[in-house]
Amino acid sequence: MKRVLMLTILTSILFGCGSGKNTKILGVEEFASVAGQKEVRLIDVRTAAEYAEGHLFGAENIDVKAADFAQRIQGIEGEVAVYCRGGRRSLKAAEQLVANGCTVYNLDGGILAWQKAGRSTTTVETDVFATPSGKLVKLHALMHASICIEHDGRVIYVDPVTQLRGRTVDYSTMSKADIILVTHEHFDHYDTAALRQLTTDGTKLVMNPRCVELYGSGTAMSNGERLTLDGDILLEAVPAYNTTTEHLQFHPKGRDNGYILTLDGLHLYIAGDTEDIPEMSNIKDIDIAFLPCNQPFTMTTDQLVRAAQMVQPKVLFPYHYGETDVSGIPAQLPGTDVRIRHYE
Repeated sequence: MKRVLMLTILTSILFGCGSGKNTKILGVEEFASVAGQKEVRLIDVRTAAEYAEGHLFGAENIDVKAADFAQRIQGIEGEVAVYCRGGRRSLKAAEQLVANGCTVYNLDGGILAWQKAGRSTTTVETDVFATPSGKLVKLHALMHASICIEHDGRVIYVDPVTQLRGRTVDYSTMSKADIILVTHEHFDHYDTAALRQLTTDGTKLVMNPRCVELYGSGTAMSNGERLTLDGDILLEAVPAYNTTTEHLQFHPKGRDNGYILTLDGLHLYIAGDTEDIPEMSNIKDIDIAFLPCNQPFTMTTDQLVRAAQMVQPKVLFPYHYGETDVSGIPAQLPGTDVRIRHYE
């Protein structure tokens, strides 16, 4: 009781609890409950190196000691959960977030207390965006071409694969799917074991026609077709294919899909396995793009840069890049927010 009282007094002194918008210091159990809520933004304020070693699932990384911290938290509003290693750096971050008008929840004891309580951590990287109306979209980089998207209480998986090149995703620890999108039938995109593990009777499974034929169920979409899912999620299937003469057999024109996904006005382009095809010049108003980069199956880095120049996304994630060195791409696309995540 004395400890709780002291923490309350400290919070009041630091952040003005009487102001209505304030910081609440929570123990592990309370913090876990709050951080798991769909409209709470979870931020790990440690360094990128600390974050890479392990963090809470769903946490994005914004280093409070980085020079651009104030810039990066501009526009963040509503409820925010923050943590660091032991709880001190996150208090500094909370102070700035409270000044921006946020209600902030700080993890007492930081990730050390989280781990001491037996709670798990992950290396899956997360990026968080807000739709025009302020709803959160959380993007989880699972591996290769496998993406998990959380939006408005729903979970969407793109090309979920269980195991690839020594990496494994344990879907048993993750939420079941409301929607699954599959681009084509290659083993690094179409995994029947993952599909069975993630689906429920209510899951909407959308795939290219060949995958529907192989799986025996699902909704088939061909290039150019559009669907509305759950009444408000807009989906368009777009072309994805090879153009290099000696690579045409990998992804022939007309067979495979890319997808444009619109979530409450936020436009995501998930290109699938493709080269820099001319149809990309018709794709407009993209907020976030996932473009593949590994030859001989998809694009070279130069092709990816050309594709990005056609699509002009605000944020670009190179993905599906295998052993390709994508570190030089940001310098070739000034003005584009290029984010390198572990989509090997």
